[in-house]
Amino acid sequence: TMPRKRKLLAQLSALQSHSSFPPLDVLENLNATSDGDSSPKSSKYFVIEKKNSSQLEADFFNQPCISLAKSFLGQILVRRLPDGRELWGRIVETEAYLGGEDEASHSKGGKQTQRNAAMFMKPGTLYVYQIYGIYFCVNVSSQGEGAAVLLRSLEPLQGLDAMRELRSASRKGPSKLLKDWQLCNGPSKLCQAFGIDKAFDQRDLTQDAAIWMAPGHDLPGEQDVVATTRIGIGNRGEWAQKPLRFYLRGNKFVSVVDKNREREMAAMGHFSCS
Repeated sequence: TMPRKRKLLAQLSALQSHSSFPPLDVLENLNATSDGDSSPKSSKYFVIEKKNSSQLEADFFNQPCISLAKSFLGQILVRRLPDGRELWGRIVETEAYLGGEDEASHSKGGKQTQRNAAMFMKPGTLYVYQIYGIYFCVNVSSQGEGAAVLLRSLEPLQGLDAMRELRSASRKGPSKLLKDWQLCNGPSKLCQAFGIDKAFDQRDLTQDAAIWMAPGHDLPGEQDVVATTRIGIGNRGEWAQKPLRFYLRGNKFVSVVDKNREREMAAMGHFSCS
C-alpha cells in the first residue's frame, strides 16, 4: 500500500498548491487506503486536518468590520441543500457597513429594529434582508455595535449545476444558460444561487448545519485586494466616497471592477499595474 499512499500524498500537496478549496476527496481516499477495507489506516493527523479544514470558528468572525470584510476574501461559503448536495463558493467581493455614524448602514445611529436585529447579535450571525420586495442580500455581523459585512460576489467552486437550477427557478420567463461567472457575481445573485432567503436571517455561521464558512487556500495578500467605494448607496454624503468595498484584483467573478481605483493604487505602489 505504500506506493499508493505516497501517490495520494503527492496528489494532495499538488491540489493544495493549485486549488482554491480543500481537497477533501483525496483526504478521504488517503484515510480509506490499505488492505481493501475502509477503516482509516493513515496518520491521525490527516483526520484532524480534515475536521479543522471544514469550518471557520467563532473567533474568526470576532474582529472589527473592515478587518472582517478583508479577511473574508478567499474564504469559502458552504451551503448544504436539503437533498444533501453541497454548494461551495470562494468569496471574492465584500462591503463593510460600520453601523453608528455610517450613513449607508441599516443600523446608522445605533438604531435597532426587528428587521436589522441580526446586526447587533454576536459576530458570525447572518443578516438577510430583502431588496425591491423580491431579492435577498446576505451579511455577516462583526465586532462593533450594528456592524456587518455584505457578501457581494462568489467564485463558484462546487455544485454549479445546482446553482444554475436555483438561479433559473428564481428568474422570470425562459432563461439562457448562465455562464459560470454570472452565477454569483452580485449580492442577490449569490443568494439565489445558494438558496438563501429570509429564513436564514439570524442564523449562526458557526452552528448551522445548512450554511457555514470553510477556510480557503492561497489566501490573498494586501497587494491582491482593491479597496474602493460601495455600490448603490448614492446620496450618503462622504460615506458614499469611503473605500469600504473590497475585491480580489483580476478576479473575473467580481461584480463591478473599478479600473480607476486600481490605477491609483498601482501608482501609489500598492501593486504593479497589469
